[in-house]
Amino acid sequence: MAPLPQPFTIPYSAEAVADLHQRLDNTRFPLGVANEQWKYGMEQEWFRSFLQYWRHEFSWENQVAKMNALPNYRVEIDGIPLHFVHIKGRGPAPLPIITTHGWPWSYWDYRDVAQQLADPELFGGSPLDSFDVVVPSLPGFGYSSPLPVGHLSTRDVAHLWNKLMTEVLGYPTYCAHGGDWGAIVTAELAHAHASSLHGAHITLPMFFGLNRADITPGDYDDEEKHYPELMKTRMATATSHYTVQGIEPETLAYAMHDSPAGMAAWLIERRRLWSDSADATGHRDVERAFTMEELATLVSIYWFTETFGSSCRMYYGRTNEPWQPEHNRTPIMEAPTAMAVFPGDLIFLPRRAAERVANIQRWTRMPAGGHFAAAEEPELVANDVAEFFRTYR
Repeated sequence: MAPLPQPFTIPYSAEAVADLHQRLDNTRFPLGVANEQWKYGMEQEWFRSFLQYWRHEFSWENQVAKMNALPNYRVEIDGIPLHFVHIKGRGPAPLPIITTHGWPWSYWDYRDVAQQLADPELFGGSPLDSFDVVVPSLPGFGYSSPLPVGHLSTRDVAHLWNKLMTEVLGYPTYCAHGGDWGAIVTAELAHAHASSLHGAHITLPMFFGLNRADITPGDYDDEEKHYPELMKTRMATATSHYTVQGIEPETLAYAMHDSPAGMAAWLIERRRLWSDSADATGHRDVERAFTMEELATLVSIYWFTETFGSSCRMYYGRTNEPWQPEHNRTPIMEAPTAMAVFPGDLIFLPRRAAERVANIQRWTRMPAGGHFAAAEEPELVANDVAEFFRTYR
């Protein structure tokens, strides 16, 4: 018998907030010499202003109330605790969809996408496009904790998601969408659980079986010819975290688990570098992409759930365990797949190459947005998801 999900209330603790405030009050800052242009990483003047906001202006209690306004649940599958939001669609025949976040994201990054998908009429769309939206926290992230095992692979997560959707929630077939780790998990579903999917929609080009070394200049169309240089530039900002979190995540976790300022600096710098936050001169300002409240909510979720360390463990699996296919059928990703390309993302691959391994049915080049597409441009994401799955209703 499938386990029954239980209603869940996001906890609030005044004692935990008081502890956070004390730690922030006692922050010891580095010298910060000659770093006005963020040459060496997080710039101290801006960061002091963020910590001031987090300490004195931000209300975690108010944010918890907002999170509890959505229908939250918890369930244990194969010994793994899972938290998810389940919003029923307002329409005559909602399609079920599971949306998966990445790192450093949280389930809360999908709040606006989820609301639009569940009630498109409220946003000027048609109720015929409504979805039953399931937004889980990845295992070991946020309220899907504590993680009782060393780490899980993206394949492990895909298996959990399929059980959640088909066995626990009773949807024989469903849609899937994701970005960052969520794109990889969604690609795993398109490979290993294609028979359960209407289709897969991703915002990061993760295509199993595609060897980037085999991509040739002829694979790029005229609008993609700049991708190799763009990807080289963008991925230069994504090496530090991948190296340390893939090799020794626990060593890093000691510092981040003990220092809210240290953890905030590490998480927010990824948000600044990977979002569509650059102005016309190329200068990146994280507040072009996210409000102070959104940033403080993100770091608060990681801090109060004590999940920085376990959230990093997925990198260990990705680094040390080569991907293996579950079948030898072609295309490797059998489920109908849609790719939404955001200009401020990190990875850029040509459609022709993707079509060699995936059942590509839609390929959309977006006008704006970066790596955190669902949080940066929720309307673009929701509209593209709705248009893609309209064919499969």
